[in-house]
Amino acid sequence: MTKRALPAPRTEKREGAVLNVFSHGILIIWAIMVVMPLLWAVMTSFKTDRAIFTSPWSLPDKLHFENWSRAWTEAHMSDYFLNTILVVGGSLIGTLLFGSMAAYVLARFEFPGNRFIYFLFIGGMSFPIILALVPLFYVLQNMALLNTLHGLILVYIAYSLPFTVFFLTAFFRTLPTSVAEAAFMDGASHTRTFFQVMLPMAKPGLISVGIFNFLGQWNQYLLPTVLNTEQDQKVLSQGLVQLAVSQGYKGDWSGLFAGLVMAMLPVLAAYIVFQRQVVAGLTAGAVK
Repeated sequence: MTKRALPAPRTEKREGAVLNVFSHGILIIWAIMVVMPLLWAVMTSFKTDRAIFTSPWSLPDKLHFENWSRAWTEAHMSDYFLNTILVVGGSLIGTLLFGSMAAYVLARFEFPGNRFIYFLFIGGMSFPIILALVPLFYVLQNMALLNTLHGLILVYIAYSLPFTVFFLTAFFRTLPTSVAEAAFMDGASHTRTFFQVMLPMAKPGLISVGIFNFLGQWNQYLLPTVLNTEQDQKVLSQGLVQLAVSQGYKGDWSGLFAGLVMAMLPVLAAYIVFQRQVVAGLTAGAVK
């Protein structure tokens, strides 16, 4: 006589469903907490100063684009944007170039001091930047790089290299060595193999670490405040603080919110455009 199989218990399925609903609820609450302030800032940037205080949560009666034009011209946001693009663009190129070269050597070649150099870069990640402000000030002053955009670019590169090398070293280790060996067999040099073979293969990792560096450098405030005090050389973070102080006394809150939204838009756009590449770069090592 055969025994009839009992139906599988559904306790685990119910627990999984409850946990799924709970986790999705937490994510929805977190998304609301993040998105609502952004939407409120965008909405407020199109209001008048009177509407901001009388009805802060209502929609604007009409879109006051003069707030944006006033912040762009009178508050010199255009100059701050240009300086920030030059500094962040130059520092990103230098960081990715030097960081990828150092990471490739540390990941692919064994030589005396390899691990020591690698741990030096890791140690640089834990070094508080506030402790280096005074030495950096005098170093740039002695090199005639103080209050210059190219001096700030060099500082940003040095500030971002430890994390970049740490991230890309682990990424280069996941890439197959057979492709590089085939390039060597065809007579390619180390330089050609790196730039034409390995670097294109590391594109997801480069985009991921580039986005992280872009966010950190775009929002950097402490370094330019100490090392870049000339009015015509200030970057966007300094300009926003100056706008908050000056416009606060004048009561031009609509212009302040317009400048704030201007500073947020490039960061949001960069993440939206490269969102898939960032996820691919973070999960490439796990997939392999």
